[in-house]
Amino acid sequence: MRAGTLAPVDIPASPAPAAASPTTLEQFLSGVSARAFRFAELGLRHREDALDAVQDAMARMLGYRDRPAAEWTPLFWSVLRSRIIDVQRRRTFRLTWLSDVRDPDGGEIDWADEATPDPARAHDGREAWGKLAQALRGLPARQREAFTLRVLEELDVESTAKIMGCSEGSVKTHLFRARDALQKQLEDFR
Repeated sequence: MRAGTLAPVDIPASPAPAAASPTTLEQFLSGVSARAFRFAELGLRHREDALDAVQDAMARMLGYRDRPAAEWTPLFWSVLRSRIIDVQRRRTFRLTWLSDVRDPDGGEIDWADEATPDPARAHDGREAWGKLAQALRGLPARQREAFTLRVLEELDVESTAKIMGCSEGSVKTHLFRARDALQKQLEDFR
C-alpha cells in the first residue's frame, strides 16, 4: 500500500516486493526480513521467539542458495511456517509439563516507520497496524496464514497453497473467511 493512498485500514507501508527480482539470496532475505518477522510475531505472539524463528528460517535458506530465485519466495515462507508450527508445538508441550509457566502475550511492538515524515500519519499507521494485528491474532491460524500470505505478501493462490500444504480451493475459503471476520472486527475503526 502506498503512503499517500487512503484505505479503510491504513497499514504502514512495509517494503513492497521489488519490481526486479533479487539476484542474490542475501538480497532476497534482506528484503523479506521485516515482513517475515511480522508474520512470525503474529503467529507466535512473542518477540524473541519470532526473531528466532525468522533467523532459523533464513539460516536454513542458505542451504538452498543454488535454487532458482523464483523458488525462494514459496520455499522461504514454507520453511518459516514450519518453524513457527514447531515453536508452537514445543511451547504447548512445555506448558503441559510446567504448569506455572505462562505464554508471554504482552509487550507492544515498535512499528515505527522512520521514513514517514509526518508524526501524526506515523501514529495513525502504527495504530492501524496494531488494530489489524490484534484482529489477525483473533483469527484461526489457517485463516491468518492465508490472509497474510495472499494479502500482505501478495503471493498468488498457487504459491500460498504450496506454502500452506493445502489445495487452492482451501486457500480461497480460508481467505474469504478471514476477510469476512476482519471486516466485521474492523468496521468501527474506519
